Amino acid sequence: MSFFRELFQIPSVRRVLALLFVIILLYYSRSMLNMVLITFILTYLINRLHNFITRKVNKIVRINKTITVLLIYIILVTLIVTAIYYYLPVLIAELNDLVNQVLSFYDNPPTNLPDNLILNFLVDSFKDIDLSSYIGQGFDFLLKTVSDIGKWSLNLFVAIVLSLFFLLEKEKVTNFTSKFKASRLSGLFVELEFFGKKFVHSFGKVIEVQFLIALVNSILSTIFLWIFGFPNLFALAIMIFLLGLIPVMGVIISLIPLCAIAFKIGGLIKIIYVLVMIAVVHAVETYFLNPKFMSNKTHLPIFYTFLILLFSEHFLGVWGLIVGVPIFMFFLDIIEVPIVADSPKSKTKKKSIVE
Repeated sequence: MSFFRELFQIPSVRRVLALLFVIILLYYSRSMLNMVLITFILTYLINRLHNFITRKVNKIVRINKTITVLLIYIILVTLIVTAIYYYLPVLIAELNDLVNQVLSFYDNPPTNLPDNLILNFLVDSFKDIDLSSYIGQGFDFLLKTVSDIGKWSLNLFVAIVLSLFFLLEKEKVTNFTSKFKASRLSGLFVELEFFGKKFVHSFGKVIEVQFLIALVNSILSTIFLWIFGFPNLFALAIMIFLLGLIPVMGVIISLIPLCAIAFKIGGLIKIIYVLVMIAVVHAVETYFLNPKFMSNKTHLPIFYTFLILLFSEHFLGVWGLIVGVPIFMFFLDIIEVPIVADSPKSKTKKKSIVE
């Protein structure tokens, strides 16, 4: 026993064991993973929003923290109930219409194509590989997810309640949790505190950036699609936002239905409009949103991004596409891999992945 006790006193061994403990705990509680992730993301984003509002308003007049938090949650619940009651039926109807338009393009491609070798080759290829079945399955899954509102509503309700109580008693929760460091398992809880802080500052920051970029991209894209005369804008906006949460791959996936609808309503010229729109939105994301939302832009090669998405989707399912990259950034932050952009400051001073 003394050998294991001395082994546990080694900081690196204790840290690895604490990390293994967390991984095993998450594995055996994976049935609650949806609720855990929704709770963390909701708590983190609302806490950031609350801090932002407090900083801005306190410059003019002092506001009570409890009242501010309650107002945010009242507005959030009102928006969710309104969206479910009024707009969920509209969303399902538009998704059905969107599915029919995309499948109609692949099942019955236009015959009066211009004499364009590349375009004809693409249409012939679509005929050969039966893309309609794959797209149909994907949209059926999306419709099933939207329609299965009962399970998601329960997880969302529990997440809202937990995050509300946490934010209302954040200081009490923090003080009570810190007492575990004085227990007989103090070494374990010290390491768990280390991982918790790293998780919040790396995983949380990357998730926040993904949500902000996806929101801005969906708004800009919807405005462009409205100008181009696209139908079913509400469903397209939701689709672009959800796919925008998936780094790199989300843009590629969204191009399939957008180009299919574009060709059906306006021919090749509409496809060019969509490609220009994607280029403009991507340029805004690259040169404005990323530097604005992150003080140090992380440079993750596209090869690594695709590899992470493949493995994370395999092990975590749909959630893996959203949280795969943030989890990878969290592990990079733990082992202190310096992947920020090279600058005069970064050459002289080592920085963490995110600030």
